[in-house]
Order: sequence, then structure tokens, then C-alpha cells
Amino acid sequence: MSTIARNTDPESDPRVKAVFDDIRATRKSDFINNMWHYLAFDPALLESTWTEVKAVMATPSALDPLVKEMLYIAVSVTNGCTYCAHSHTAAAKAKGMSAEQHADLLRVISLAAKTNQLATALQLPVDPVFDADHRP
Repeated sequence: MSTIARNTDPESDPRVKAVFDDIRATRKSDFINNMWHYLAFDPALLESTWTEVKAVMATPSALDPLVKEMLYIAVSVTNGCTYCAHSHTAAAKAKGMSAEQHADLLRVISLAAKTNQLATALQLPVDPVFDADHRP
């Protein structure tokens, strides 16, 4: 259940159509997912969000595209975003994530959640060797 109604003809707005066309071209697919359909209620927000997503997720960088998707899954799980966990798991699988890699990812997410909670509960001081400002 969404907080706004989905526009039944979002591409009647030329700004939305331009973004949707760019999504299609960038992803080499005619599929436009719900994130973009629902963001189309505000063309400026749609444009700025897509520009950032394209720059980070679709532009070659030091991180492999599969690694980016796996990181996105981990952050989405941590933030409790079911939609993003589903969409980026599908994207990671499309980019070649194996069942073994997915299982490893879930183990890392689980372990990090546990040790983060322990460190927070114990209010551990940061070791000077981990602090870039205090390294020799």
C-alpha cells in the first residue's frame, strides 16, 4: 500500500517521459519499476533521483556492478526497505550473483548486525589504530 496514488499516464509529462526513456536506454529494458512510476508524481524529484542512481549504479567505477548491487542489498536490509531489498536482489541475480554469493552476503549482513549491536551496547571506544586522525 502506497502513500500516493500511482499516476495512470505518467509519460504524458515530457519530463517524466524523458526520464523513463533514459531508464529504458540505460537498463536496456522496457520495464519501468514502481519506484520510478511513483516518483513520477514530482518530475523534479524523479529527475534528480534518477540522475543520482544512474551516476552511482550505472556508471563504471572502481566497484564492480555486482558488488554495488550486493552493497545496496546490505544497506536496504539494514534500513528495513523491503522494496529495495527485493529489487536489488533481482538486479544482483541478473548481474550473476550465485546462490552461494547470496548466502555469503546474508551471513555478512547477519554478522555485521550482531557485532554492530554488541559494539553499540558496550559503547566501545574506537581503537586509535582504526582512527585515521590518530594513526602514526
